[in-house]
Amino acid sequence: MPLNKSIGTRVFGLALLLLTLTIALVGFLLWQVARLQEELQLLTHRNIPLASSLSRLDEFGLRRRLAFERMFGALNLNPPNEQILAEAQTNYEIFTRKLNGEFETAESLLADVGEQEVRNAELGGFSELLKQVKAAYGPITARQQEALELQRNGDHEHANFLLNGLNDLQALVQSQRAQLQNASAHHVEKLAKEALGRQGRITSLSIAATASTVLLGLLIAAWVTRGLVRPVRRLIGAMRDVQEGRLDLELPVIGNDEIGALTSSFNFFVRELRSKAEMKETFGKYVDPRILDRVLKTAGSVEGDGDRQVMTVGFGDLVGFTGSSERLTPASMVRMLNRHFGLQADAIQEHLGIVDKFIGDAVMAFWGPPFVSPAEHAALACRSALAQIAALDVLRAELPELTGLRRDAPGIDLRIGLASGEVIVGNLGADHTRNYTVIGDTVNIASRIESANRIYGTHILVSDSVALAVAAEFELREIDSITVKGRQDHVRIFELLGPKGCLGNEELLARDSYAEGLLAYRTGDWDAAWAGFKKCLESRPDERATQVMLERIADLRSRPPEAAWDGVWKMTSK
Repeated sequence: MPLNKSIGTRVFGLALLLLTLTIALVGFLLWQVARLQEELQLLTHRNIPLASSLSRLDEFGLRRRLAFERMFGALNLNPPNEQILAEAQTNYEIFTRKLNGEFETAESLLADVGEQEVRNAELGGFSELLKQVKAAYGPITARQQEALELQRNGDHEHANFLLNGLNDLQALVQSQRAQLQNASAHHVEKLAKEALGRQGRITSLSIAATASTVLLGLLIAAWVTRGLVRPVRRLIGAMRDVQEGRLDLELPVIGNDEIGALTSSFNFFVRELRSKAEMKETFGKYVDPRILDRVLKTAGSVEGDGDRQVMTVGFGDLVGFTGSSERLTPASMVRMLNRHFGLQADAIQEHLGIVDKFIGDAVMAFWGPPFVSPAEHAALACRSALAQIAALDVLRAELPELTGLRRDAPGIDLRIGLASGEVIVGNLGADHTRNYTVIGDTVNIASRIESANRIYGTHILVSDSVALAVAAEFELREIDSITVKGRQDHVRIFELLGPKGCLGNEELLARDSYAEGLLAYRTGDWDAAWAGFKKCLESRPDERATQVMLERIADLRSRPPEAAWDGVWKMTSK
């Protein structure tokens, strides 16, 4: 085939030949794959779900037994622990329902698999053993209820005697459940090995059949592509350089064929990328790069002009800076603020937040779509807040160098407020000057919550919407219910203490004591509230939030609130 023909003509001839060979190869492989697919269908739609169901059956049985033992133990106390008893009773009922549902699932899967005669030899014993396990739960439940009734009536000796016999029966059932689980897992493993064996055979056949086809194709392709290799390789190498960030390329255009046109287009796109990179480098210092990317992608369209989204908004205010600024020179003040803002921005952006603006010595940021998923913006904001507090230690260590005050460096601290809720997000402003920002009630709440840190002596306060979203991941302490200035509805505020499991025994005791006091405070039980807060203060004598609540109680005792007291504190200042 002459090399002066167009690339399309040369490639078409090669493709036609290879297509014929490929069709024959594909037909052969499809026949092999169909057989493999039958085995995989059986494995994925029957055997693996069966193994998973039997595994859950074992888990639910163990957790149901644990719930029963907690009820039994709670009734053994004098007086019985009603809270533990109620919680255990709920768990017992939940896992009883789950256990029954899992029995139905496993029986259905076993019945379905039983229709496959080739598998009956291995799976025939599963159904019988499952029936034995299911049948045992009737006597177990009856004995458990009898033992609990004896406990409630105070006949602990007979209850314990009955429990010993019950434990033997439950141990037998547990052993049978484990046997089912292990046997099903072994069965799945065996089927998987069989499927892998067939896959290996298909692979070997594919390699052998493909090798001959590829060898012939390579011989023809070498002749057809000899005139294409050099310019294509040059273009591929240039593309790799662009991927690595080199945008100072300009390839020579040789010829008028498709390669020449492609080279010309490549040079055009490199010039465009270089122009955008220069723009991003310039404006990236003023606008978050992700916002800049979004603006560039939607340039000329109305997208992004305004939208309602559920986001988390945060405010972080530097404490102590204003009072010490009079001792600083303008240059040292700028150095200190720039370093502070840099550390705060790094902490926010590291956790995928958008730095919205710097307000005096405060930072406003937000987390939410389209930059992070709706399910994670609250948790990212909390991680960022903890990182912002940690960054303050770095700033404190650098203050003597930044301010020039070697002996008496300013004392600084940081207050952060977070709130989640609906905001309006988009490009807001005049026709020629706009800012991609968020506005709405949630922004106001976050700002007021940040200010509330001053009252309670806390560092990070979050709204109840944030606390609800991150309760499984972070340690929180409910501080108060407040109405912020300019808003009628109240909001519950929580102190963010750290990641889950970070609290010691003393801190946990203080948090629980504070919670007891807060509960009594909201019901107007001043004596119980005073006792709870005093107990917290004994563990943490310098705890400002507890002191505030004690002062309030003293004031409320002397000047009782109205009959409609709901425990909500009205903030009269921003």
